[in-house]
Amino acid sequence: MRRLVLLMMLFGPGVPGAGAFEFTPGVRYDPAVPTLQQVLGHAPGERITDAAGTRRYLQALATARPAQVRLYDYGTTWERRALFYAVIGSPENIAALGDFERAMQALADPAGIDDERAEALIASTPGSVWLAYSVHGDEISSTDAALSAAYHLLAATGDEVVAEILERTLVFINPLQNPDGRDRFIGHFEQALGLEPRPERAAAEHDEPWPTGRVNHYLFDLNRDWLALTQPETVGHVAALRKWYPLVFVDLHEMGPDSSYFFAPDAVPYNPHLAPAQRANLELFGRNNARWFDRFGIDYFTREVYDAFYPGYGASWPAYYGAIAMTYEQASVGGLVIRRADGAELSYRESVRNHFLTSLATAQTVARNREKLLRDFYQYRKSASAADRRGPREYLLDAGPDPSAADKLAGILTRQGVAVRRAQAPFSACGTDYPAGSYAIALAQPAGRLIRTLLDPQVDMEEGFVAEQERRRAKDLEDEIYDVTAWSLPLMFNVPLGTCDRPVGGGFEPASDALLRPGRVVGAGAEVAYLVPWGTLAAGRLLARALSGGIEVRSSDRAFTHGGRRYPAGTLILKADSDPELGAKLATLARETGAEVVGVNDSWVEDGPSFGSENVVELIAPEIALAWDEPTGSYAAGNTRFVLERQFGYPVTPIRTRTLAEADLTRFDVLILPESNGDYAAILGTAGAENLKRWVAAGGTLIALGNAVGYAAHPAVDLISIRREDAYRETKPEKPDDAAEPPATVAGTVLADDAAYRAALVPDSEPPDPVAGVLVRAVVDRDHWLGAGAAERVNVLLKGEDLYTPIRLDRGANVARFAAADELLASGYLWEENRRQTAYKPFAVVQPEKTGGIVIAFTEDPNFRAYLDGLNVLFLNAVFRGPAHVAKHR
Repeated sequence: MRRLVLLMMLFGPGVPGAGAFEFTPGVRYDPAVPTLQQVLGHAPGERITDAAGTRRYLQALATARPAQVRLYDYGTTWERRALFYAVIGSPENIAALGDFERAMQALADPAGIDDERAEALIASTPGSVWLAYSVHGDEISSTDAALSAAYHLLAATGDEVVAEILERTLVFINPLQNPDGRDRFIGHFEQALGLEPRPERAAAEHDEPWPTGRVNHYLFDLNRDWLALTQPETVGHVAALRKWYPLVFVDLHEMGPDSSYFFAPDAVPYNPHLAPAQRANLELFGRNNARWFDRFGIDYFTREVYDAFYPGYGASWPAYYGAIAMTYEQASVGGLVIRRADGAELSYRESVRNHFLTSLATAQTVARNREKLLRDFYQYRKSASAADRRGPREYLLDAGPDPSAADKLAGILTRQGVAVRRAQAPFSACGTDYPAGSYAIALAQPAGRLIRTLLDPQVDMEEGFVAEQERRRAKDLEDEIYDVTAWSLPLMFNVPLGTCDRPVGGGFEPASDALLRPGRVVGAGAEVAYLVPWGTLAAGRLLARALSGGIEVRSSDRAFTHGGRRYPAGTLILKADSDPELGAKLATLARETGAEVVGVNDSWVEDGPSFGSENVVELIAPEIALAWDEPTGSYAAGNTRFVLERQFGYPVTPIRTRTLAEADLTRFDVLILPESNGDYAAILGTAGAENLKRWVAAGGTLIALGNAVGYAAHPAVDLISIRREDAYRETKPEKPDDAAEPPATVAGTVLADDAAYRAALVPDSEPPDPVAGVLVRAVVDRDHWLGAGAAERVNVLLKGEDLYTPIRLDRGANVARFAAADELLASGYLWEENRRQTAYKPFAVVQPEKTGGIVIAFTEDPNFRAYLDGLNVLFLNAVFRGPAHVAKHR
């Protein structure tokens, strides 16, 4: 108790600029260990430490205590900032880090050891905790708490809590998961800061401009990237965790300034693939955190808001290798001081202190439960290795439709620690034939629960939770679903997933963690042309690279047969005589993109359009503009830019939305309007709408994504003739004549029962109930050029409340529409009324303008979180084939 009171004196409530730590007789610090003040010139909580300062201070601690600290780099951000973590422990534990790593790897692979050996390792291996700070760059307090925790563990002398932690535990500190976002926040904050920090929420220092520091360079929410591993920050983090397998992982966040503090246990629903011991252990950490907070008089809450269902959070994913994974949330100051709604002021120093306390409390819990946590980890891995004989023994990824999509999916799984095997020859399994290049994944492996979590078409929420959401919805209360309810990677990649109830034999090799396999040219030195079958991720990569490299490319709108082989619509045709170096260039592109390239020595087509047909279009290298800044959603804008630039290698020009009203767009062939967090009309105004219309009429290709379609379809803008729908009602209410004066009274009614009462509460019109996020099926018209090469059916992430009418045949084409109601839902939980109303509504619409331009609407964002790879072909057709069809009809 005395130690905690002294810690409170040390880190107690203060005001910005209150000075350095107050060193007290009860908490003595070794002067040989440098303070933050000595290294960076400010005390903890006095200023917001930037990325460079964070690295500098941890390096200073490592220099002062080389026997107790190790620093490791695990990657580099897009903006070339280092990603790193520190390991802190006793000199003995740090000296034996190699032994620790080998022990955890052995416990993580129960097939390699027996229970006796496991118990010996459990008896001799330190516990471990991984504290991960500031994944959202503008959630600032946790990074400074990390530095305070590191200092305290290394400098405090005579402290029993520290001694216990260091003796029994290795503490891994990742102080800054998103340095790009943090430095963006600090840059804005310090530019707005005046003579002294201001607590008013309206103050400029608290009002972050778009896109805020929450996101990384490509504006990703890194806390949602742990499934698809698209960003270097996440890829490196996962690799580091798989090196050490820390027993406990904590992700420290911030929330609204009027909140208190959240720690585990989580809210329901829990993912069903979590083990019972994991859920039970959350109570250990929650209770110890609560003891510390009670002694300090700090408010907190548990079991609300933050659930453990979606596995793509940093505070969720480690659970599926066997860790205890938790999120902690501290009320945000958003600067150095802020005034709460009750008038009280919250200082940055207080927020830093709170995260500091839970960091120490968590490490203490690990130390006190070291053997239990190690044993639970081993049992988790062991039990996950025992495949359920009542279910499938193997999952199979069919590489037939798109080998490059299967390759990428297998690489992502391998990076997450899943053992995947690649077929070197065709094989059969449980009555289904699979081509060479397909993948087999045995469930009997330590990552068995992770496999089920990532690949199962459906993961159900708890029945009681679902019933409660339906009850709330009936009362027009907001549902409590925190994130998407569907995330099956095979569905999102459109890779067919098969199962087999027995082990699959044949010629297999271990899959690598590469996301693409090199392609090759068949028939190098072709005399007439090279053909690239369309419809794969690899072909899309080659097209983007070829066009940006100045290579002439044609594409067939229809399928054709050449040399006895059927080529799908969209197939790329590159004439051999267009470039004397074409063969060599294509060999390089095939190797780097994974695409299949076929050289042909004649142009005779047995069926379908010839190479010189009007059904073959010349693809141009389009200049692509992307609406940027308010009101676009930063995630949506960043996701779209990332897909084009990093997944396919094609440059994009972001243009601030407010400039589109008067910008000269004639240099651009494509303009993309991403999803919006606000109102495009308010930013663009009448002048902006007219500018867009003129540009489209002159031959531009406008692509609207997600709720940006609502702007394009609004009658006041009328760029596309589809319209948003209200929620469907079985009985339409009678509306009074708009021209008439509203009556002072209305006719009396009798409400005979509860159903009549509820019907009387329904507004005349309202949008459909919002959907948290489900995967639904859409049917593609592959006769249209926008559907060329796409799968006959694709899976779309349906979210929000926007549904649209189909376009009429005299105005355009519904190239992809949602499936019938009884076939619609592919994964997740969808309200019944939404299921019926969504059926047959459009997903991808094309409206050509009479004067030459085209408007393309995707009513849901095909680039959401950059993990809907199964929609890439449709999106690339819009971007690259749309301008070609404009040019064709000019």
